[in-house]
Amino acid sequence: MIKGIREDIQTAFERDPAACSTWTVLTCYPGLHAIWFYRIANAFWRFGLHWLARFIMHLARWLTGIEIHPGASIGRRFFIDHGMGIVIGETTEIEEDVTLYHGVTLGGTTWVAEKRHPTLEKGVVVGAGAKILGPITIGEQSRIGSNSVVLKEVPPHSTVVGIPGTVVGKTDTMLEDGKINLDHHLMPNPVAEAIKHVLQMVDDVNARVDNLHSDAGKPTEKQTEQEQEIAKDMKKEHDKLTRFLDGEGI
Repeated sequence: MIKGIREDIQTAFERDPAACSTWTVLTCYPGLHAIWFYRIANAFWRFGLHWLARFIMHLARWLTGIEIHPGASIGRRFFIDHGMGIVIGETTEIEEDVTLYHGVTLGGTTWVAEKRHPTLEKGVVVGAGAKILGPITIGEQSRIGSNSVVLKEVPPHSTVVGIPGTVVGKTDTMLEDGKINLDHHLMPNPVAEAIKHVLQMVDDVNARVDNLHSDAGKPTEKQTEQEQEIAKDMKKEHDKLTRFLDGEGI
């Protein structure tokens, strides 16, 4: 048990750059306190003392703001950063080296008493506010973007964003020498990427029209004043949309 506590404290230093001392981690990290409460409650749960296990976790939620069902299965070096508002359901399975940020829900989608909560494989990182629902598996070393809602299986080494969650790319190793890759804020924008492709297609069509009509696409003396204004306005709107997709605002 002492060995497990030491490992949890070391995990905090490896996953949180704000960890400044062992005493601070020991006394001021609600994520660790919730995990320790869970381990006690889980032992009672496995012995069949379900009410006592649930009551222990009820107290833990009151003290930490983190709700973990004592029937959940949680592996080693599990780290909860901040933690307020986290909910972990009864049949959730969390493997080693998983990290959750505040507001995460690992929830169920059925009333049937069966496997109804997610499985998070080794090294998964789940961003703040994300919801993972149902008996699905999040493949190892994957990252779930903040506020995503994941309803389908996620392959290993995947990056997921959006509502509903969509795989938008592959991830590198999320943990190196125990330390977490804190670049998980660098997420692609699938909507912006799709619009960029549409704009490129529009540009291709315009280029073909220009080839058919050499005077198309740019104001000339032969064009009426109204046509010139339309052409200028089209270019202006195109430039504004491009700036917006590049994150520069409109």
